[in-house]
Parts: sequence; structure tokens; C-alpha cells
Amino acid sequence: MSIPSTYHPLQGFYTLFRKEWLRFWKVNVQTILAPVLTALLFLVVFAYSLRGRVEIFPGVDYAAFLVPGLAMMSVLQNAFANSASSLMQSKMTGNIIFVLLPPLSHPEFFSAYLLAAVARGVIVGAGVFLATVWFVDLRVEHPLWAVVFGFAGSGVMGTLGIIAGIHSDKVDELAAFQNFIILPLTFLSGVFYSIHSLPPFWQALSHFNPIFYMVDGFRYGFFGQSDVSPWLSLAIVATSFFALSFFTLWLLRAGYKLRH
Repeated sequence: MSIPSTYHPLQGFYTLFRKEWLRFWKVNVQTILAPVLTALLFLVVFAYSLRGRVEIFPGVDYAAFLVPGLAMMSVLQNAFANSASSLMQSKMTGNIIFVLLPPLSHPEFFSAYLLAAVARGVIVGAGVFLATVWFVDLRVEHPLWAVVFGFAGSGVMGTLGIIAGIHSDKVDELAAFQNFIILPLTFLSGVFYSIHSLPPFWQALSHFNPIFYMVDGFRYGFFGQSDVSPWLSLAIVATSFFALSFFTLWLLRAGYKLRH
């Protein structure tokens, strides 16, 4: 059978990506504005309640220190939520069949969900900056580092969201994943403090939290200071992304909880 002249090899990927984009963009008050407002509330509460009580980088105001952490936290949580909730809801409603029936390759399936998750995460992060720039004096020492960690971190969490969405068959399972894994790791990643303010045991334990490296590397892009080398953080984040991507593609090829 001949292929129509209008066929494009990336048409399936583009269609699925557009569907995922419209899914969160059409309810932007919930998916974009609400997380930005949450970050603003965190900034107001913690900036005034913890200022002068938490050890941070020399010469950096605590409110300014908070902004990159809150922005990165918003990026990571929303990237995860986008891909995870989309896949889980599609499975619950049964319309996942309309995604599985077309001749989409596994890399196309993975890339469409991943890029939509990254897009939502980055847009929310940008919204946090636009909303907070009026309240703090924020400098950007190394913008390229901030951009790299912003996209790399959202990529890791978007991929993890795909895994969680594939595994979860109902809301309770996904909520457990978010409440007992994602939320604790995010809040204990140095968003609100430098790990140097922690006792030695908790400092050492923080180094086993992969989200710590995303937040710390992203913050380095603003202040040129970090708790660990940004190159080490980048190596750990990149390794996490490729390992999770490989595992996700393996799940898709196996049809785990999708085709079986």
C-alpha cells in the first residue's frame, strides 16, 4: 500500500505532543497559575519566617536564595504531574487505546509525553520568576547553567512521571507515588536551605537525593555558588535521565500495563 504524499514521518509524534500540550494549556488556571501562586505563598511565608535563621550562601539575601529553589521545585513537580496524570487518566477512562492503535514508534510515544511535560514545567518555572522578580533583587551569574539544569531536571521528572503513569492504574497509586516519593525528595532537596546548615548525618544523606543536584545546579546558575560542583550535579542528573529513559523505553516495548 502506498503512503500518501502528505504523510510526514513525525506526524504521529507532533499530533500526540499537540494533544498533550492542549491538555494542560486549556486549563492553564489550574496547571500554570495555581502552581505560580503556590510558589508565591511559599516565598512570602518562608522569606519572613526563616530570614536570618538559616545558613545560606555568603552575600545572598534569603528571599533571593529562595526564588531559584521555588522555581525549580515548581518545574520538577509540574513536569512529573503532567506526564503521570495524563497516562493514568487515559488508562482509567480507556482512551489510551486511541494512543496505542496508531503506528507510533516507542521513541515517538516517549518523546511526545516527555516534551509536553518539559514544556509545562518550564512554563511554570518562568511564571514563578515573572511573579517574584518584583519582590526580590535577583542576579543571574551563569544563565546557561540555569537553562541546562532547568531542562535536564524537568526531563528527569517528566520521564519519571511516564513511569509512574504507566505503573498506576488508579488515583490512589499515583497519589502514593507523589506523596511518599516525589514530595519528600523535593522538600528535602535544599529548596529552603543550604545543606551546609544541616548536621553532618543529614548532609551526607542529602547527597543520595537526586533532586538535590537538580536544585543545587540550577541555583549555581544564579549565584555562582553551590553546595557541590555543578559538573558533578550535571553528571548525576544526566545519568539519571538516560537511565530512566532507557527503562521507560523498555517498559513501552514490553507493553507493561499498556498492552497487557
